[in-house]
Amino acid sequence: MAKRDYYEVLGVEKTASDDELKKAYRKLARKYHPDVNPGDKEAEEKFKEINEAYETLSDAGKREQYDRFGPDGPAGGFGGAGGFGGFGGGQDFGGMNDIFDMFFGGGFGGGQQQRGPRKGADLRYDLTIDFEEAVFGTEKTITLPKWESCSTCHGSGAKPGTSPTTCSRCNGTGQIYTMQKTPFGQIQTAKVCPECGGKGTVIKDPCPECNGKGKKRINKKIEIKVPAGVDVGSRLRMSGEGEAGEQGGPNGDLYIYINVRSHPIFVRNEDDIYMEREINIAQAALGADIQVQTLEGNVTLTIPAGVQSGAKFRMKGKGVKNIKGYGKGDQYVTIKVVTPKNLTTEQRDLLQKLNATFKTAESEADSANKIHIDESKKKEEKSEEAKKNKGFFGKMKEAVEDLFEEE
Repeated sequence: MAKRDYYEVLGVEKTASDDELKKAYRKLARKYHPDVNPGDKEAEEKFKEINEAYETLSDAGKREQYDRFGPDGPAGGFGGAGGFGGFGGGQDFGGMNDIFDMFFGGGFGGGQQQRGPRKGADLRYDLTIDFEEAVFGTEKTITLPKWESCSTCHGSGAKPGTSPTTCSRCNGTGQIYTMQKTPFGQIQTAKVCPECGGKGTVIKDPCPECNGKGKKRINKKIEIKVPAGVDVGSRLRMSGEGEAGEQGGPNGDLYIYINVRSHPIFVRNEDDIYMEREINIAQAALGADIQVQTLEGNVTLTIPAGVQSGAKFRMKGKGVKNIKGYGKGDQYVTIKVVTPKNLTTEQRDLLQKLNATFKTAESEADSANKIHIDESKKKEEKSEEAKKNKGFFGKMKEAVEDLFEEE
């Protein structure tokens, strides 16, 4: 039979906070408690269902897995006698599982539960900041939902003035040993103690503040100092700001992943920044001193006469400070010559006059080129005529010389 949705069992929404879960659980627990309903089997089953639902949803890790996989879990389900099954549940292989427990420390069932202090889980927080904040550094305050060690019991889970006691069933080992006959003979097997869940201790008087968990779900405000020079994908580690540890273990760490909003002018590549600067055709032709925006204010950039669109200028040391302290990057300015679309009458007249000077220069160049061609042609014709004349007289000379030779 399929299990009911745990949120439905407690009568809360899936977005319910820890306080809302606790209030709903306490209300239903009082209503269906066996002491209030003696001999009522239906109320007893309902009470078990309520406890199972609250046990799962009040634990951050179990709740995350439940929200992901549903009431049946990825393998073995949630709640029940085994608590949170999740990935460690697995399939029951009977005696063969006991053999694997002995040789491989847990076999198909997921192994032994670690006893003693355990470090809490690490957390991740994605922080988006402005371009300038990434360049110069900033301080941010975030609110982070997390588990924190209970200040009342200091993480022990026991009521103040008391302490967890050694489990009488496993004598503090966290395991139950049994002898079992197998095809290989008698073998001693070990299983997690069902009484203490492998912890080796039990809490007889739970802390009223945390209900014996040793930790509480809170929304903690955390101050983050973002150093200058961070970029998209930078990661900051805040030691001890993760989830609370188990059984007195240290807290996990908090990792801040940086994302940076784009800038309307600058584009960043590591420590260098790039931008485009528009100039008009007069500035391009004549050259000019123009104002260029940098990360630290405007500076003057000298543009030489005759600059073409696409020309790039480097401004050394005007980039981003290296996060490791290795100096600063550069700023690169790409020139974009803009052709005007809407001209005033005066501007149109001036450009027409300018264009006329270009035409006169072109005409003079064409005339000079034509004269040069004509002179070259005349020289070639004279040369050809000279060659012809030289040939005629040469022949006459040869004929006269032949006559004298015959005499």
